[in-house]
Amino acid sequence: MTAIETTKLTKRYGEETALDEFTLRVERGEVFGFLGPNGAGKSTTIDIFLDFIRPTDGHAVVADYDPQQTPRKVRQNIGVLPDEYSLYDSLTGIEHIELAKDLHGSEEDTDSLLSRVGLTDAGDQAVGSYSKGMAQRLAFGMALVGDPDVLILDEPSAGIDPNGLQDMREMIRAEAEAGTTIFFSTHILEQVEAVCDRVAIINDGELVAVDTIAGLRDVFDRQSTLTLSIDGTPTALELGDLNGVSDVEYTDGTLTVKLRDPQLKSTVIAQVEASGVSVTNIEIEEASLADLFSQLTTGGDSE
Repeated sequence: MTAIETTKLTKRYGEETALDEFTLRVERGEVFGFLGPNGAGKSTTIDIFLDFIRPTDGHAVVADYDPQQTPRKVRQNIGVLPDEYSLYDSLTGIEHIELAKDLHGSEEDTDSLLSRVGLTDAGDQAVGSYSKGMAQRLAFGMALVGDPDVLILDEPSAGIDPNGLQDMREMIRAEAEAGTTIFFSTHILEQVEAVCDRVAIINDGELVAVDTIAGLRDVFDRQSTLTLSIDGTPTALELGDLNGVSDVEYTDGTLTVKLRDPQLKSTVIAQVEASGVSVTNIEIEEASLADLFSQLTTGGDSE
């Protein structure tokens, strides 16, 4: 079943086209990454989902409802963590959650909501004393009010330190495991790679790819590199015969294997050791989402 679906969604501003027949399908329970360079159409898409702007043509369905036909129904079934939000420095975390509950008509337990975002011990503190990560977690908790079917997160990790990034990943994954669909727009490619089930890449208003990270690597022939330090010269080793191995090079105790199929790593290591040498060190370089993103949006490789 789908949580979000767009059909030939188009938005024009005069002669400028922000979205060009954008068609996308997000399944229920997915953590779905939404990537694109600045000006690609990400914000326009989200604004249409929220009925902040109206499409020129085509339509969207979010949580079973068309936001342009029944915007109230959509808002009752989604939670939103916007890119830019404002909290009240003088109010506590508890008061913010209570405010969100009042606006949503919810009777959920405030302590439970604060616990879900790791703020149990900070609920009675004024938000002006919160760190950036704590404020982001509180805003995430406010988005959870009403137990939404779909969470729309717009740059949820912006400005957060590494510990905060890990916390955000864990919260996103916990909500997905509970059955919530996560639509996750971000510029932080490592975050998408860490938590998303599938990724859509948009460029100049057009959808250029939708797949898993592994699927994108395969389609665009982005290879993994397995570098093995070994204590001898391998003989009778025919790694090139393995389907998915594209290149093998041995130099001064180092065996470098290029893999179109990253799942072959353990097979390669086993065959190397079976050839009569021992593997003393293993290094793995995966094709990164940054490489794929660069290829799809600029036609080149990232640095």
